[in-house]
Amino acid sequence: MNVLRIGTRGSALALAQVDLTEAALVRELPELRTEREIFITRGDQKLDLNLLKAGEAGGKGLFTRELEDALIEGRIDVAIHSLKDLPGNNPPGLEIAAVLERAPTADILVSKLPGGLEVLPHGAHVGTSSVRRARQLGWLRPDVIIEEWRGNVPTRLRKLGERAEISAIVLAEAGLRRLGYALDLERGILKWDGGEWHASSLAGRIIPAIGQGAIALQIRADREDVRGVLARINHPATMMAIRAERALQRLLSGDCSVPVGVHTELRAGRIFMRGILFSEGNMEPMHGEASGDSGDPEAVAAELFHTLSHGAGK
Repeated sequence: MNVLRIGTRGSALALAQVDLTEAALVRELPELRTEREIFITRGDQKLDLNLLKAGEAGGKGLFTRELEDALIEGRIDVAIHSLKDLPGNNPPGLEIAAVLERAPTADILVSKLPGGLEVLPHGAHVGTSSVRRARQLGWLRPDVIIEEWRGNVPTRLRKLGERAEISAIVLAEAGLRRLGYALDLERGILKWDGGEWHASSLAGRIIPAIGQGAIALQIRADREDVRGVLARINHPATMMAIRAERALQRLLSGDCSVPVGVHTELRAGRIFMRGILFSEGNMEPMHGEASGDSGDPEAVAAELFHTLSHGAGK
C-alpha cells in the first residue's frame, strides 16, 4: 500500500486527530502517503438538534454515519473518529482496527469564576451537550441549571463570553490539549485565542464517557492490507481498555447517548473499571466496580454491567 485514504470530519479537533494519526504513521512507515477526505455529518449539519433531549439527537451514528458509509462503499480506507462518538456495535463489515494512545480522560469545568464546581453560585447555569455530564452535574449540584451547548470547541468557548447568564461550560481535557490550548490546571487557567477563562479538572467527580480521550481508526473488515498498516500504530493498552468499555456499551443497548460514565485503568496485568449509570427519571445513580485479567476485558465489562444493572452501590 502506497497511499492511505483517510476520512474525517472537518472540525479543528477532528483534523488535529488526523494530524496525530499521520504523525504516528510517518514514524512507522515514512514511505506511506496519506490523502484526506473531509465529510460533513448529520450532527455537523443539524445544529438545531438538542442533544440533551431523548430521541431528538437521532440516536446512533449522528457524527459517524457518513464516514462509515464511505468506508463500506470503498471511497476511503480508514475513518478516524473520536471513539466516544461511536455506538457500541460497528455496522456490518466494519471494525475498529487500531487506537492511538489515550489522552487524559477528565472533563474540565471552564468557568468565569475561580474555584471549580463547588464555588459556582446557587442556580448557576452550566452549558453542556452531553447527557452523561448533565446527569452527573445535576446529581452533584441539584441547584445547577443545565443549558444545551452545541458547537466545536472554539465556538463553545466564544459563546461562554457572549452569554452573560452562563457561569461555566464543561469540555473534555483531551480536546483542549489536542487543540493546543494552554491549559494550566495547577494555576486553574485556560488560555485560548479569544482570551482566558478559569479551569478546573472534574477528575474524580465526573466519570468520563465510554471511549473518552481515545482516537479510533475504523476500517472495512475485509481490508487486510489496511489492518496491517494500522497495526503498526495501535496502542495495545488503550485497545484493551476500550474493548472493555465498548463491551459495556453494547450490554447497555449500544447507544453512545446512554448516561453512563466509566473509568478504566490497567495495572499489573489487570483491568479495573468503575462505573456510574443513571436510569430514566431517577436522579440517584447506580454505582459499580469490577476487575479482572486484562486478557479478557469483555468479562470484566460483563461483571460491571451486572453490578450496575442490579443497582448495587446505590
